[in-house]
Amino acid sequence: MAGTIIRQIGKSVLRVEDERFLTGRGRYVDDITLSGMCFGAVVYSPHAHALIAGIDVSSAVRVSGVIAVLTGQEVAKDNIGGLPPYALPASWGGPNAYTTRWAALAADRVRFVGDRVAFVVAETAAIAREAADLVDVSYEALPNVVDIEKAVQASAPRVWEECRDNVSFTLHFGDRDENEAVFAAASHVVELRLVNGRLSPSPLEPRAAIGDYKAAEESFTLYTSSQNPHGVRSMLATSVFGISETQLRVISPDVGGGFGVKANAYPEDILVLWASRRCRRPVKWVSARAEAMMGDNHGRDQVAYGKIALNQNGRILAMRVDALHSLGAYFCSASASPLRTALRMAPNVYDIGSLYFTSRAVFTNTSPMGVYRGAGRPEAVFLIERLIDCAAKTLDLDPIEIRRRNLISTTAMPFKTITGCVYDSGDFEGVLNECLNQSDWKGFEQRRSAAAKRGMRYGRGIAMYVEYGGVMNETMQIRFDPSGGVTILAGTHSHGQGHATTYTQMAAEWLGIDPSKIRFVQGDTDKVSFGRGTYAARSSLVGGCALRLAADAVIAKAAVIAALLLEADASDVRFEDGLFKSPRSNKTATLTEVAKACFRPHGLPAGFSLGLDCSGTFAADPPNYPNGVHICEAEIDPETGAVAIVRYTAVDDVGRVFNPMICEGQIHGGLAQGLGQALLESIRYESPSGQLLTGSFTDYAMPRADNMPPFQVSFHELPATTNPLGIKGVGEAGAVPAPAAIINALIDALAPIGVTEVEMPATPACIWNAIEQAKLSASNLCNTN
Repeated sequence: MAGTIIRQIGKSVLRVEDERFLTGRGRYVDDITLSGMCFGAVVYSPHAHALIAGIDVSSAVRVSGVIAVLTGQEVAKDNIGGLPPYALPASWGGPNAYTTRWAALAADRVRFVGDRVAFVVAETAAIAREAADLVDVSYEALPNVVDIEKAVQASAPRVWEECRDNVSFTLHFGDRDENEAVFAAASHVVELRLVNGRLSPSPLEPRAAIGDYKAAEESFTLYTSSQNPHGVRSMLATSVFGISETQLRVISPDVGGGFGVKANAYPEDILVLWASRRCRRPVKWVSARAEAMMGDNHGRDQVAYGKIALNQNGRILAMRVDALHSLGAYFCSASASPLRTALRMAPNVYDIGSLYFTSRAVFTNTSPMGVYRGAGRPEAVFLIERLIDCAAKTLDLDPIEIRRRNLISTTAMPFKTITGCVYDSGDFEGVLNECLNQSDWKGFEQRRSAAAKRGMRYGRGIAMYVEYGGVMNETMQIRFDPSGGVTILAGTHSHGQGHATTYTQMAAEWLGIDPSKIRFVQGDTDKVSFGRGTYAARSSLVGGCALRLAADAVIAKAAVIAALLLEADASDVRFEDGLFKSPRSNKTATLTEVAKACFRPHGLPAGFSLGLDCSGTFAADPPNYPNGVHICEAEIDPETGAVAIVRYTAVDDVGRVFNPMICEGQIHGGLAQGLGQALLESIRYESPSGQLLTGSFTDYAMPRADNMPPFQVSFHELPATTNPLGIKGVGEAGAVPAPAAIINALIDALAPIGVTEVEMPATPACIWNAIEQAKLSASNLCNTN
């Protein structure tokens, strides 16, 4: 029946995108071929720190098929700007920072293995790579530093001469004297040194870019695998080329994963555009995996010294943190954000009355840092959840009991933390109880005993978390055409999240339209007038709420024309169950019928703008606070150190769940990345050479299917009170608590034999060495006695 609404929201509607992806009909940057297109290859620095004494391109330019070889000297001649950082500390009330610009090509000095030195353009990709190998660069090697703790030592080499201590800025929070007084009076103090290692985000699709300069229009088109096309446009137009944004069109077609690494522009985006302008032909560059491991932004890389003060009953009185976060060689992207987020979320779900926090942003001769899924939230949760587990052992308390004694109560909501976050809603104890039940907490000892009979060590770990989702504002547009067809134009950008499905579910229900009749458009700055992209679990909140406002505006505008069709007063018209109705008329009209009438060539009311096209804007102010409890059970083979995650239970409060299947998939993806961080993944540089040791998947251990346990995921729906949809973010939720839950489980398994700490990644070698060291310590103790 026309106008009957098929309820969409809250149902596990299958993703409309998946058919074309699964049948190979996706369209990624590397699938695009433009007329006359040529190809680029980058020459990368093999040194972590060196002066460039000279570049000889003569052999490269003699290769048949080479069109141009560009160096840093040409960058300067053509006045090509570098990439600046954004989200500087001063913009959110923080300190001033020593900032840098990341040049398209280094002109006089390289600062990490992978710094871009030259760009070769040729008829084919193979010729470009061949010629790139012939570019002869003379270097004068300089001392380097790749470790953040060593970088802040007085004797450390300087990454930037003007930044004498290698610290871009220092973030302080809290009253130090007051905090020290609380610690001095405490019954117990627990402290740990905790490391969140450097990670490679490694999306399935490596970065790729095509630059196309149109001389007649003096404009550029950039095809790039970006999760933030409008942000890329803004940075390249204003900071690099000095043109208006309307002179640069950015198209991000299908994008095979992002996780933060594709949130910003890169030197290659500049190079293909600049080379296209010089060569008057489109230029394509596609990253090899080794190039991505070496030159893409990395994530995490934090060392934190944390401690908590407790009274005799296990109540946390105060917390202190002294942390170092790496920036890499250049302060770029939003790499300051994890520092701020780690501070804001440090108290987690606990009522902590005193906090003193110091964090330094440190330059090292390594690949620049960016935001990676969670961006400070996993670091914060790992710190407090490891400290509270350590406190439980110190005070001989059950790990659940010590958490209960410190949880923020539901009755305290809205609750303002000491760091200024205002949790509008949250049933932390209720989620805890639900997760305990679902994990069969009481049956654990039986499973441990069964493992012991097999010669295995068996442990369990818990991690509670709260994080925030949604940043800045966003706009969404709903546009009808004269035939009544409807298109959603999204300022967010889906690169695996399923926006085409979820947004369509929302609009179909709100507007009473068949979801199969709704088109979804994103990722083209000429089609979508403005947007801020997708990161920080923002799309469901800011995008969804903006879409709701756009839908409301559509209904309000359409009601004027519906009144004409119904022969009723506009004030009497109501939109119910997909139909416009009036108590004074026996007629009804669907929104599609009304939309067609909005394009009448005559007879529209005075002042009515032709067509039906409305936008909505929503700001994440305040944000929302997803939260949850994850429980992990792990089995360890003490003979080999091999770890198997046997059970993993997650209960998450992500507010109102619009598509349970997609939300569950987001949790699964985050859990895989959290497991990878905890057990497998680590970017390593050799010292003193500064060479990357983990430059491929042969050396960098990505999680595989056989590393994954059967996840048990469920939702504890408690709608947010700070937005009209009750949404809380879901995109980061799996990655935030997983490392803490897993490491807590491993330490629980090994504690009976004297292992008190395990660093990430807890590889079999790491576990085996910890076991052997514990045996040696026990033997030495026995010999001493």
